[in-house]
Amino acid sequence: MGWPNIFQRGTLLSRFSHHHIVVFLLTFFSYSLLHASRKTFSNVKVSISKQWTPSALNKSVELPVEVWNSNHLFPSAEEATLFLGTLDTIFLFSYAVGLFISGIVGDRLNLRWVLSFGMCSSALVVFVFGTLTEWLHFYSMGLYCCLWIVNGLLQSTGWPCVVAVMGNWFGKAGRGVVFGLWSACASVGNILGACLASSVLQYGYEYAFLVTAAVQFAGGIIIFFGLLVSPEEIGLPAIEAKENLEEDSHRPLINGAENEDEYEPNYSIQEGSPITQVKAISFYQACCLPGVIPYSLAYACLKLVNYSFFFWLPFYLSNNFGWKEAEADKLSIWYDVGGIIGGTLQGFISDVLQKRAPVLALSLLLAVGSLVGYSRSPNNKSINALLMAVTGFFIGGPSNMISSAISADLGRQELIQGSSEALATVTGIVDGTGSIGAAVGQYLVSLIQDNLGWMWVFYFFILMTSCTILFISPLIVREISSLTQRRQARILSE
Repeated sequence: MGWPNIFQRGTLLSRFSHHHIVVFLLTFFSYSLLHASRKTFSNVKVSISKQWTPSALNKSVELPVEVWNSNHLFPSAEEATLFLGTLDTIFLFSYAVGLFISGIVGDRLNLRWVLSFGMCSSALVVFVFGTLTEWLHFYSMGLYCCLWIVNGLLQSTGWPCVVAVMGNWFGKAGRGVVFGLWSACASVGNILGACLASSVLQYGYEYAFLVTAAVQFAGGIIIFFGLLVSPEEIGLPAIEAKENLEEDSHRPLINGAENEDEYEPNYSIQEGSPITQVKAISFYQACCLPGVIPYSLAYACLKLVNYSFFFWLPFYLSNNFGWKEAEADKLSIWYDVGGIIGGTLQGFISDVLQKRAPVLALSLLLAVGSLVGYSRSPNNKSINALLMAVTGFFIGGPSNMISSAISADLGRQELIQGSSEALATVTGIVDGTGSIGAAVGQYLVSLIQDNLGWMWVFYFFILMTSCTILFISPLIVREISSLTQRRQARILSE
């Protein structure tokens, strides 16, 4: 199979200026910081659960019993754990609703303003939730729920905006490998959050929230003053205009044509033509774009599994194997390491094949086996870390690819190119639907674990991974058929 021109003779690197590198790094680390603050919450669940229950005896400080008991929300650790799961669900539902809204807003307002506002305001909410309430010894279920709803809405501004900015700067050619590497931002954020939390956890969980909130707020300020949302801001041509002048780069990986041979470009580029402000399409029109609904439903199932590892993995390691919380936090990093490698490698392969769905299908089939293997991991940290990394490779990799490269493909289809903007809206739809599935999943995970045990949780993950394959099966069949036809045509031409 011949390699696409983009990978030949250093073509990929020659396309990028220092502006591309700056945009890549700023969007990468902005979303990493958002994810780090989320990861902090999952990493300190054990400490929060102890603080919210009277299991810790009052031996070090002389306090009246009434004052001591007033600092606790729940009579048992089980009820505290259930409420922590409820907070995850609340966050993800508000995050999902916010994604649908943020995608639409991002296509209509300046992406830099929206992203910076979301980062700074979310950092303030995290500070109040985890640090200020503990400093004031003010514990309230209602307040925690309200703050986490607001945090979900504010954090939802991140992903549609950063994907839209990346889509403005990086075109279809090589998008799989570029976005595969870039989508590691979430995993890097998880690792950063785990390291920050474990480094200050000995002083109290409130300092873990304080550190991540401060870093995130500083990142929002940098984004406001440093991010360029599109090449047009500095007088460079739009990415579509540049690609249309290059051989074969006008053919998208995802388009509305059933037969690739029927594709005909229907645009023209006039040198020196003024840049016009395109009109954003409606939410309904974005939903009707080819591939948006199947990938959204598939991502709902896959993000459920991926975010269950994200939210519950440190707790699972501490609860199931009895390992210390700080050790469990550091060990959980290996899942993200696997996701980083998986997303980059699978994105590269999909660029070489010029198809996404077959690569996803193979990875998800192997993910089922990795889930079975990890569910039977022995009480050995080295073996557990290895199986965890393999599981992250086959689950986190496809999740990263759907939420980034495939979302960018869907939002830059030829059906809407040159006439309307849809990238942030489509990204919001895909990630919002995925977050709804993840929100339902967090409640189900805590319910299944409480009543049936961790093994049934893994059976549930296997079922959801299988449903992911089912939803994209029509796209898998169509793209494999297209690859077969292409191969036959090449053989006949030779």
